[in-house]
Amino acid sequence: MKRLGVGLLLALWVIALTTFPTGTFAADKTVLIGFTASQTGKLNVEAIRQINGLHLWVEQVNKAGGVKLPDGTVIKFADKFYDDESKKERVQELYTKLINTDKADFLISPYSSGLTDAAAVIAQQYNRIMITAGAASDSTYKKGYTLVYQTYTPASRYLTGAVDVLLKMAPQAKKVAIIHEKDKFSTDVVNALKKYAEDKKLAVPLFEGYEPGTTDFAPFINKIPADVDAIMGGGHFADTTTLARQLYEKKVNTKMIALLVAPPEPKFAELGEACICVIGSSQWEPLAKYTLESAKKDNIPWVGIAGDDFVKAYKAKFNEEPSYHSAGGYIAGVILQEAIQKAGSTDTAKVKAALDAMDMMTFYGRIKFGTTPKDQGLQVGHEMVYIQWAKDKAGKPVKEVVWPAAGATAPAALCPKR
Repeated sequence: MKRLGVGLLLALWVIALTTFPTGTFAADKTVLIGFTASQTGKLNVEAIRQINGLHLWVEQVNKAGGVKLPDGTVIKFADKFYDDESKKERVQELYTKLINTDKADFLISPYSSGLTDAAAVIAQQYNRIMITAGAASDSTYKKGYTLVYQTYTPASRYLTGAVDVLLKMAPQAKKVAIIHEKDKFSTDVVNALKKYAEDKKLAVPLFEGYEPGTTDFAPFINKIPADVDAIMGGGHFADTTTLARQLYEKKVNTKMIALLVAPPEPKFAELGEACICVIGSSQWEPLAKYTLESAKKDNIPWVGIAGDDFVKAYKAKFNEEPSYHSAGGYIAGVILQEAIQKAGSTDTAKVKAALDAMDMMTFYGRIKFGTTPKDQGLQVGHEMVYIQWAKDKAGKPVKEVVWPAAGATAPAALCPKR
């Protein structure tokens, strides 16, 4: 009997060695992250950057050995995603498939608030935690969802800082024109912007929206009063880039132009002279450095790699400069990783508790979530930075961080006469 027992143990050991790859054990677990991504359609530029950031995180965390839980389980991560074609009607079908067919354990949102709104319903319905990246609209997090957690600074704070920049540069400013895409995210942004501007005693003589997909902005540009001090608004990458170019081509003169989404993207520089002086709100910029020292100052823990290391790794893998969309995708993964680590489990209730208690500093900035019925999952720790395009010594477009003052690399400048 003893010999049979030893033989059986040896047989089981051989089976284990041939069944599991070298360096793993039967207790190892692969956590599947599911999401959709706009590989095609109008949102593909931003969405592809977001995918790249998330994939870099998956590669790094797995290479570093994964997440080790107290019971000895080693968590590794994999992802499964589908192209939502930038279409809201595709999202719910695909997230249902990710959960029921692909058996995704956790979810990452699509890019954009509109698509994320559709995905959030499915996440809540099937009791899956979803970390949202690229979804800034406040309203998603005020619908009673308990499992949806926001990476981005909310839309209500997206462009309000641009008003502060304007008043610092031109204290006597009196009028702001707002032209915006009529989608969920952009509308949330400009509604908050208009209220903030009016609270600061600025008049808003033009407040008008354009349909998604608009390519001719002449009807809107022609309505801009000649004496406005600033033009603000926009929407997503394609439309905002076109709007900026046409403002330049029509020689619109104003002290300041502040637009959504497109200006922080490195590709915005392809506009040449048309990008100069344009300000953009950014969730993250390599120039605005968050460090271990800033974490200590706020008395919160530092989590993850340094910003310079992220930029270096991203450029090496994708041969391009990372944008804030890239950083947002990466940090969505870091948030999930840290929550699982703190929970010591992949159990939904335990990971949710860890997310609710989270308050940490990363290269992307501070991460902390609202936990009341009115703001459950809303990002309350992270702040926007503002960039402006200027010219370097060779006359080529270069980005500078101009706000907040503590992280600025250059003062904001008034737009030159066109």
